[in-house]
Amino acid sequence: MPDWSGRPRRLHRYRFRSVWLLNAPPAVVYAVLERAEAYPHWWPQVREVTPNDERSGTARFRSFLPYELEVVASEVVRDPGAGVLEIEMRGDLAGWARWTIVPGEGGTRAVFEQDVEVCKPLLRRWALLGRPLFLLNHALMMRAGRRGLAAWLARG
Repeated sequence: MPDWSGRPRRLHRYRFRSVWLLNAPPAVVYAVLERAEAYPHWWPQVREVTPNDERSGTARFRSFLPYELEVVASEVVRDPGAGVLEIEMRGDLAGWARWTIVPGEGGTRAVFEQDVEVCKPLLRRWALLGRPLFLLNHALMMRAGRRGLAAWLARG
């Protein structure tokens, strides 16, 4: 008889990695990315970021599909020297996300990594059938974020 004990966790877990090449110095990119409360100005799918205190905030996201995610994000690492910003999340998603900002071709290479489990009940129910759409939704969100940040940086 198959062991299905780990199956639900695998269905609800997502690991993402995106690389953004940006035409700006790493210090400038880092300074923009560390100001999470300003993300809604340049990243259309980040609907709202409300600071809770100096190290945490609540964020709401919505991409192409008609659902919204809300998370409380808490700072884990803020290291400008290493170019690392890392948060842990709880709420509709539980896990972590990390930016690593380093010099790259034409300016900066910003690597976004995320390892999360979906906790929102509706999305958990649709885990098997919805997974390809959820992955596409995330890819579209990341593409819009890269474009938005590049335009924001170009404004100087």
